[in-house]
Amino acid sequence: MPDNEPDPVLKPGGGVARLLEIMRRLRDPESGCPWDIEQDFASIAPYTIEEAYEVADAIERRDWGDLESELGDLLLQVVYHARMGEEQGLFDFHSIAEGIAEKMVARHPHVFGSESREKSAAQQTRDWEAIKAAERAGRAQKGVLAGVAKNLPALTRAEKLQKRAARVGFDWDDPKAVLAKLAEESAELVEAREKLTQDQVEEEMGDLLFVMANLARHLGVDPEQALRRTNAKFERRFNAVEENLQASGKPIEEATLAEMDALWNAERARDKLPE
Repeated sequence: MPDNEPDPVLKPGGGVARLLEIMRRLRDPESGCPWDIEQDFASIAPYTIEEAYEVADAIERRDWGDLESELGDLLLQVVYHARMGEEQGLFDFHSIAEGIAEKMVARHPHVFGSESREKSAAQQTRDWEAIKAAERAGRAQKGVLAGVAKNLPALTRAEKLQKRAARVGFDWDDPKAVLAKLAEESAELVEAREKLTQDQVEEEMGDLLFVMANLARHLGVDPEQALRRTNAKFERRFNAVEENLQASGKPIEEATLAEMDALWNAERARDKLPE
């Protein structure tokens, strides 16, 4: 670039083009960042997953300023993978964008095609799943369970596997049957704890969690979201217990279980008060 022209990566307002150039420069084998140059798809993947969770966390906290920032971090992950793909001649940012654009058009014939928009959300969901199934068949993913990502959170993947199986009739038709199975698996876990090896206990625990995910599906509950809410609730209540103990001059390490239970129950009662 001519000496009198500013470096485009230092000039605000460049949008996606600026970001793509920044990544190209970071990955430049001669002048880039040593850390960025060393990375590959596998080493970056954990950061991609982490950034997606941070987006979800910002939404849950309704922190819209943070959401904007986290979405930028997530976009950087896409740009990172796109750059590595371009370097290897696999794909680039443009082909990624074109691919998802084509997919969205194909999956919404009631918006971009000749199909009528006069159908329920439930029917649209069924149509969406049918189109996705056809796409999987086109990619030689023939099995009912094919294509459920193995790196999804375990509860989420359990729910998705169960949904796939349910489409071909492999499912309970009543939540009561799931509750009965839950009781059965709980009893087996107790037996496993008393009689079996630690590996067998782990297997029985997995069976129990799988049934819990199934019960959540039958009740129309997202098990991952439900557990996140409970985690947040536990964290909030435990922090309150700790703060109350500190206010009374007692470190939590010195408190008795009875003292902590009393403070915990007080927080539970406060949560149940009408707003």
